[in-house]
Amino acid sequence: MEPATQSQGMRILVDADACPVKEEIKRAARIAGVSVVMVSSYDHVLREADNVRIVRVDPGKESADLYIVNHLRAGDLVITQDYGLAALVLAKRAYALSERGVVYDADNIEFLLDRRHISAKVRRGGGRTKGPKKFTAEDREAFSEKCLKLLHDLQEKA
Repeated sequence: MEPATQSQGMRILVDADACPVKEEIKRAARIAGVSVVMVSSYDHVLREADNVRIVRVDPGKESADLYIVNHLRAGDLVITQDYGLAALVLAKRAYALSERGVVYDADNIEFLLDRRHISAKVRRGGGRTKGPKKFTAEDREAFSEKCLKLLHDLQEKA
């Protein structure tokens, strides 16, 4: 597969504070020939690399999400585990992928948002909900494969 040129305009924007697949994203971007913007609060230390720009935002809970939504272009790919951010990304005609390789789309985002809302109600009422499963090497590999495939498919579509 030939690397794409950056003139095509697609970028990868990363909700990077707790992202466990930063290196995999960098590798996929190099292969696909797209640039990466990692958005992180000042509380986290990230290093710039070839084709990777670091944007630091205030440590507020939604600061990274707001930056991403405000700087997103149609056709960009956003890597996030935040369903709310993913919904906003989809509304702006961009693409969203979870850190476990789940492609967020019109078919699954409403269900995911509903599930998040129900879990929050349970917790506010004093109940307990399960957290995410431990991130594994298999999750990392699944993300890498899905990310590369998605980038390739999006570039073919463009």
